[in-house]
Amino acid sequence: MWTIPNIITLIRVLLIPIFVAVYFLDWKWAHQAAAFIFWFAAITDWFDGYLARKLQQSTAFGAFLDPVADKLIVATALLLITDTYATAWITVPAILLLAREVYISALREWMGQKGLQDTVKVSFMGKAKTMAQMLALIGLLSEMQSFMGIPIYWVTLGYILLYFAAVLSLWSMVTYTIAAWPSLSKPESKQD
Repeated sequence: MWTIPNIITLIRVLLIPIFVAVYFLDWKWAHQAAAFIFWFAAITDWFDGYLARKLQQSTAFGAFLDPVADKLIVATALLLITDTYATAWITVPAILLLAREVYISALREWMGQKGLQDTVKVSFMGKAKTMAQMLALIGLLSEMQSFMGIPIYWVTLGYILLYFAAVLSLWSMVTYTIAAWPSLSKPESKQD
C-alpha cells in the first residue's frame, strides 16, 4: 500500500488544507502562492500515475485514492474561485463541472458494480477537459493579469478555459451516458 505513487497521491490530499490556508492568508501574493500549490498538486497527479506504471506499483488503494484526490482538490479550487469572483459567470460553469464529477463518479461506480467499467473508462475528451480545467483554475486562482508589468492575461485565459472545460465536461457526460445507456435502460433483475 505504501508505494511511492500512493505516497505522492496522499501528499496531494494533504496539500488541500495548506492550499486553502495559503489562499486566505492576508498577504499580497497569497493567491499566487495558492495557485502554485494547486499547480504542484496537478503535476503530482501526472507524476504518480507515471511512476505507478513505470515502477509497476499500481495498487487497488492507488486506483481508489488517485481520482478521489483529484476530485477533492478540484472541488476545493472551484469553491475558492466562486467565493473570490462572486459572479454567475464563474459560479455557473463551476457548478456544471462539480455536478458532472458527481454524476460521472456515480455512473462509473454503478457500471463497475455491473462489471462494465470499461464502458465508461477515461477518454481523450475527459483528459482534455481535465487539462483545460486545471489550467483555468491556475489562472483564476492566481488572479494575475500581468507579471512584472508584462501583460499575461491569466484571468482572461482562465475564464475562457473554464468555459471550454464546462463544454467538454457536458459533452463527455453525454458521451459516457450514451455508452452506458444500454445497461442503464435494462430492467433490474429481481432477487428472490
